[in-house]
Amino acid sequence: MKRIGKQTLEFSTPPSILGRGAIGGKKEAQGPLGADFDQTFQDTTLETESWEKAEAQLQKEAVALALDHAGLAAGEVDFILAGDLLNQCISSTFGLLEYQMPFLGQYGACSTMAQTLLLASILVDSGAAARAAAVTSSHFCSAERQFRTPLEYGAQRTPTAQWTATAAGCAILGQGGRVQVRRGLAGKIVDLGVKDPANMGAAMAPAAADSIYQFLQDTGTAPGDYDGIFTGDLGAVGSELLLQSLLDNGVDLGPVHQDCGLLLYDRDRQDVHAGGSGCGCSASVLCGHLLKRMERGQLRSILFCATGALMSPTSSQQGESIPGICHVLHLVRR
Repeated sequence: MKRIGKQTLEFSTPPSILGRGAIGGKKEAQGPLGADFDQTFQDTTLETESWEKAEAQLQKEAVALALDHAGLAAGEVDFILAGDLLNQCISSTFGLLEYQMPFLGQYGACSTMAQTLLLASILVDSGAAARAAAVTSSHFCSAERQFRTPLEYGAQRTPTAQWTATAAGCAILGQGGRVQVRRGLAGKIVDLGVKDPANMGAAMAPAAADSIYQFLQDTGTAPGDYDGIFTGDLGAVGSELLLQSLLDNGVDLGPVHQDCGLLLYDRDRQDVHAGGSGCGCSASVLCGHLLKRMERGQLRSILFCATGALMSPTSSQQGESIPGICHVLHLVRR
């Protein structure tokens, strides 16, 4: 691989998607992308004892689907990179325990799918792995309990709040697939002082603007060169801020921009306020909706730009702001 410009990597032997799996919950199944999920569940506990165990089960099922789609056994995957929103990434630890794959835990908040995909691509392109898996998840109930207010509290949600998706996505990378990861950019931490955990779109938008602008500069491309530029979980508020920020810098993203948090739900029918969020939101939209469209030839060249709000209960309790991050992947259908 080689570096282009300041931050972008271009892969010399681009890794490709060998298998993918997308899991959703009841609310996700009822949304506009319901038919694109490979599996959905009506029970928020997935027949487990807790929401946290249910989230672990989401990852386990997503990996099983991706392995089946790729025609691989767990032992044929050299690394699995995984993360989630819970403390110490316990959903990944317990969800993937039985697979016994070499494991690298990740935390990038809602950007985790892009982070794991980028690192998996580096491993495959460098020859360190023949195959590597990237997986992440989130669960509405477990995330509310950890980051905001337990459901039993019955707190009123503000209009800027987003709905954490109960979902998971997994992609297995190797060589020989139809959809390639051509380039990738690791984003920088950007913090403009937003402190409201119910307005994560505003916290993440500056990082998305920074990463997308840098990728376009590094590659000498324009938004119109892509069939779509898909951000991860900015929602309505963050998407508006992103478009305005880039327009102020001479980049009109509007004609090709869509946000996974706005694609996943129908805001007119479903009570999600500003849209969807959570690690599983962009992961399931990518591994279900977007990759299926690429496989059918409806999309040939896209940017997947998952964003994350790098907060924790500890930082919030200490009154800290919410830094943002955004990683960019350039996916191409051969």
